[in-house]
Amino acid sequence: MPSNPLRLRSIHHVKYVVGNAKQAAFYYRKAFGFSQLAYAGLETGNRDLACYALEQGRARLVLVTPYRANSPEAEHLHAHGDGIVDIAFHVDDADAAFHEAVRRGAEPAVEPRTLSDEHGRVRHAAIRTYGDTIHSFYGLRDYSGPFLPGYASRPVAGEDVGILRIDHMVGNVELGRMEHWARWYSDVLGFERFISFDDKDISTEYSALMSIVMSDDSHAIKFPLNEPAPGRRKSQIDEYLDFYGGPGVQHVALLTQDIARTVSALRANGVEFLSVPDSYYDLLPARVGAIDEELAMIRSLGILVDRDEEGYLLQLFSRPVEDRPTVFYEIIQRKGSRGFGKGNFRALFEAIEREQAVRGNL
Repeated sequence: MPSNPLRLRSIHHVKYVVGNAKQAAFYYRKAFGFSQLAYAGLETGNRDLACYALEQGRARLVLVTPYRANSPEAEHLHAHGDGIVDIAFHVDDADAAFHEAVRRGAEPAVEPRTLSDEHGRVRHAAIRTYGDTIHSFYGLRDYSGPFLPGYASRPVAGEDVGILRIDHMVGNVELGRMEHWARWYSDVLGFERFISFDDKDISTEYSALMSIVMSDDSHAIKFPLNEPAPGRRKSQIDEYLDFYGGPGVQHVALLTQDIARTVSALRANGVEFLSVPDSYYDLLPARVGAIDEELAMIRSLGILVDRDEEGYLLQLFSRPVEDRPTVFYEIIQRKGSRGFGKGNFRALFEAIEREQAVRGNL
């Protein structure tokens, strides 16, 4: 199989459908430190959607709210609440990427089309993936505007917290469908299986899940896929599928080079994180060995640490950022490790189960 058959270059942006994009943009500026790049809406001639494009490092979020009830975005909100609808790629050639994806078995979502304004033109197309999620392809070689055609430059600075880019994005799918979608990412996008975890790796007394991580050939774009595994009670994947109304993106991992600075700023901004028992840190030195960071700092900020044969990583997971227990965030710093914190799985999942129990969903 040829590597990168669609000529994917990077994740261009992640698009959310939300109930109030103006307020969501304020939240992501004030809580997560994103800066607003551009805006599209009634004032720019968009009669359908209010759209706010945000950026920090190379991570871009687009927040959209429909103006009218009879729109696909309004239907998405009704079915799922706030959530991610599009993981969009920057590609060499949007037409070629779309047609090759369809040839490989993808279902079309948006046929190739030209988007244009005074700054030039962009070719755009999209295919369907799990649930109601799509992958867009954007060819940008003929465009010099602030974001995408139809957007006006509306810069509003946020206080950067040190986020560099999106490290990975996790999709939750139904029981028995993880292998199907892993094959889909292999067959359609040319991704490879980077690593797999079964219910022996990711389980607690009450629940379990299984996961396959799919990656492009450069390992710059990584998509873990989760499905629930049988357990005594409802797993976090079951809870997500129940409240989201089907498969979708569970969490976005944001890469930083200084997790202490990033987490300190996020906590000061009001972002809430999961917590593990203090005993986790008593066992940490024996489990992971020497690390550069001070243990007292790691403990005080609630950061998790894991090591593999390539190095170690530091990570922390937020509580859901919506009223529905669906989308949340991971903050991650890599010190050589390319893994996903396997040694933290049990502590993390027990922390999630404590939250589920409070919500009455375990």
